Amino acid sequence: MSPEAQSRFRAVLDPLDRSSEVLFGLIMALTFTTTFEVAVAGRADVRTMLIGALGCNLAWGIVDGVMFVVTRSVEKSRFHSRIRAVQAARADAAARILGEELPEDWRALLDARDLERLAARAQSLPLAVPPRLPAGAAVCILVFLSTFPVTVPFLLFRNLYLAARVSNGTALVMLFVIGTSLGRHAGRQRPRLVGLTMVALGMVLSAIAIELGG
Repeated sequence: MSPEAQSRFRAVLDPLDRSSEVLFGLIMALTFTTTFEVAVAGRADVRTMLIGALGCNLAWGIVDGVMFVVTRSVEKSRFHSRIRAVQAARADAAARILGEELPEDWRALLDARDLERLAARAQSLPLAVPPRLPAGAAVCILVFLSTFPVTVPFLLFRNLYLAARVSNGTALVMLFVIGTSLGRHAGRQRPRLVGLTMVALGMVLSAIAIELGG
């Protein structure tokens, strides 16, 4: 992927969105690969498992992508409506409206003058365009592609026991990388500890999904 394409991709999805979608797709794939009976399976069973895993993640990728666009569009529409309310209000009312919309953690850092300056700035702010197809497509692609690392070993190795072990090891590495990335994004001093936590969390979530028939 070129630097320009990577920059556009990062603009569509933030690190938290990317990690969450990959984690979701990975757990869905694990519900297939970790319940695969390698001791009694044949190549036809492998084909059935791969088709099931890919088809399931493709379907959920489409659903997740559509819902991502819907929810972000609702968020953007609300943002637009509140900005219009700020622009139509008097200075004191505009600052109050803006203060009510700020997250509580950020609101505690701002005083009345800060809010008035932000309200004045908001009156000249160009409104952002709600997310459209690229964001939804990116979500779908991430969920679908996250299936491949844990399913490819079943195509590369004829020994199904070895394929299962490589698949499980790949899943653990992916969980660790996702967790470490989230730890860095959160500003944690020990992001690798977050990575290890994500490994444990991913295993628990996969077990829950399997037990519930996911």
